[in-house]
Amino acid sequence: MNQWKSAHAVETDARSLAEVVEGADIFLGLSVKGALTPDMVKSMAEQPIIFAMANPDPEITPEEVEIIRDDAIMATGRSDYPNQVNNVLGFPYIFRGALDVRATAITEEMKIGCARALAELAREDVPDEVASAYGERPRYGPKYIIPAPFDPRLIREIPPAVAEAAMECGVARLPIVDMEGYKQRLSARLDPVAGVLQAIMEKVRRDPKRVVFSEGEEEQVIRAAIAFRDLELGEPVLVGREKAIHATMDRIGLPRPVCPPIHNARTSPLLQDYADYIYQRLQRQGYLLRDCVRMVSNDRNIFSACMVAMGDADSLVTGVTRNYATALEDISHVIDPMEGRRPIGVSLVLARGRTVLVADTNVHDMPTAEELADIAVETAHVARRLGYEPRVALLAYSTFGLPLGERSERVREAVEILDDRRVDFEYDGEMAADIALNADAMALYPFCRLTAPANVLIMPAIHSASISTKMLMELGDSTVIGPILVGLSKPVQIVPVSCNVSHLVNMAALAAFDINK
Repeated sequence: MNQWKSAHAVETDARSLAEVVEGADIFLGLSVKGALTPDMVKSMAEQPIIFAMANPDPEITPEEVEIIRDDAIMATGRSDYPNQVNNVLGFPYIFRGALDVRATAITEEMKIGCARALAELAREDVPDEVASAYGERPRYGPKYIIPAPFDPRLIREIPPAVAEAAMECGVARLPIVDMEGYKQRLSARLDPVAGVLQAIMEKVRRDPKRVVFSEGEEEQVIRAAIAFRDLELGEPVLVGREKAIHATMDRIGLPRPVCPPIHNARTSPLLQDYADYIYQRLQRQGYLLRDCVRMVSNDRNIFSACMVAMGDADSLVTGVTRNYATALEDISHVIDPMEGRRPIGVSLVLARGRTVLVADTNVHDMPTAEELADIAVETAHVARRLGYEPRVALLAYSTFGLPLGERSERVREAVEILDDRRVDFEYDGEMAADIALNADAMALYPFCRLTAPANVLIMPAIHSASISTKMLMELGDSTVIGPILVGLSKPVQIVPVSCNVSHLVNMAALAAFDINK
């Protein structure tokens, strides 16, 4: 016994660890391997909490505890066991919050704020990054009471909790007024997508929309819809069968009360109105009324598109279970292009601190010169809608005539068409991608009209656009958002097949934002 131990000692007749542990609710060990024996664990109270923190080997292993009893909650400092207690869960974020409010000290209240934020985070549905690392999606329970160290939400949740505690206990010299804005800036440090979409999401929060998630029975769609609502981006609607959606929620551990509103196409009172609407559109294309009834009742994309077309919802996101072309064809039965506009797919590429828009990545196979010019105009509009002043490069395998071929000639013709239209943005071509994106290489062509490297790339064909963006996603240190569907008269976004929850939420936000305005 010394002065530090005596400060925490209590009066007791017990003279051994075995005597102390008997009937105990909690064991917190910072000692040595084997200090806690199986017999000691047997003697503990019901549902004991065991934090065996000896390093590198805990006082007792989870395997040993599982043999003895099945009601224990266990944590160690080891990454190969559930519930790893890791200092990276706390200390970098405590300092981040303390520095951001210029705290004069790290107080107990700030540490407690960190601990409480971690506890709340553990109760929330885990993101895809954590599920991927675990090989399964952990849920709150005996084997998941502590967030994983690689949970991307830590940087968003912990520093604000620490900063708020610092302000409450009077050690903050620079209080944070806009806490939500602070959280978004923190997210952007880790995720470049968050930074790009921050302004969009703020606008969506100020004018929330009703967004239809057409594949409502899919697990990631349900999670995305709930996340969309929790982020206060609007009101999600799931299209699907109630029993199937509830069964999925039960399986993944989501309580039914958090389920968004559900519309079942087959039993909806709106079915006949939607069928009549489709019939008016398609009756001279060989469709009978009964064909239209079947379309609306059997196809969730058709039903969801009707909800948007008829004003029962504001926007739509789909694509998880069908490829892009099929989903777009379904929606085209219901929703027309904007007058004078050309539907295209625009991918937003974030790489090495730069943002570049690439089009058309999903609609036009081998565009003509006229179509290339239209695509350039549409993409420049998207760039401005996202807050960028467009510098458009029309790409080819040749650069300003060398070597010139049939496909390059189409690109040159597109430039001439833009000249005739007298558009109000910078553009030039044909040029190779390395010239368009590299200022030094561009300087070799002093006649080039672009004042800086391009931030909008118009691809000569869909195959080059699709291949290049998907290669960047897999091989490059890049993030790709989209393709963003532009040019329809109603806001619709189509996601890649089997995309993850965060991508779905981002695309739903873009649908609510309506990139076409």
